[in-house]
Amino acid sequence: MRKIITTETAPAAIGPYAQANKVNGFVFTSGQVPLDPATGEIVGTTAAEQAVRVMENLRAVLEAAGSGFDQVIKTTVFMKDMNDFAKVNEIYGSYFTDGPLPSRSAVEVARLPKDVLIEIEMIALAG
Repeated sequence: MRKIITTETAPAAIGPYAQANKVNGFVFTSGQVPLDPATGEIVGTTAAEQAVRVMENLRAVLEAAGSGFDQVIKTTVFMKDMNDFAKVNEIYGSYFTDGPLPSRSAVEVARLPKDVLIEIEMIALAG
């Protein structure tokens, strides 16, 4: 069984994709970038500032799917500059205080949508 997840508390998709898919007890989020859900504008000029908005967007998508950070089992973090890893890691880690930590990959990429500094996607249990 598959259900498309959408919420107005996270940025609308900027392409032909869903904010998330809920399938067989799992939630697969699309990558979230640091866009304000109300304005569609980029939030923050540093990777750390952008990471906060990305995580808040992911929180909204997970909650819309009936899940949360305590249910996340795998994340992928895409960064424009791996030199930002420590700052991003500090923000990222502050969202995983309850429950087991997820598995994670972190990679530096040449370019991200809208030239942001960070994008994160998640796979979670559906609550």
